[in-house]
Amino acid sequence: MNKAEIIKFVEDTCIEKKELPGFKAGDTVTVHYKIKEGNKERIQTFQGVVLQRSGKGPNETFTVRKISGNIGVERIFPCTSPFLDKIEVNKHGVVRRARIYYLRGLQGKKARIKEQRH
Repeated sequence: MNKAEIIKFVEDTCIEKKELPGFKAGDTVTVHYKIKEGNKERIQTFQGVVLQRSGKGPNETFTVRKISGNIGVERIFPCTSPFLDKIEVNKHGVVRRARIYYLRGLQGKKARIKEQRH
């Protein structure tokens, strides 16, 4: 067995796969994330717009951006994290890019994303 086969075997056996809803850049999501404080555990929500999804398999991550008190806050979540409780897709947005970093330079009404019509 070569290194690539060994890595693939470990990834398949050790890392549990989570069923994530279908979301992409431009969608508004609420991420429920487990936080440990001492011996207590609670679930915190983080709602914002998905800027990107990157990586494949166990290395896959997604970046969520929200505005908190006129300050933009971005957080990167690994898709295979055991602390990820669930993800709710609130809105499907219409964007023409896979990575919408241009949103960082926009404020107010310009930072809005069109909602997908069903």
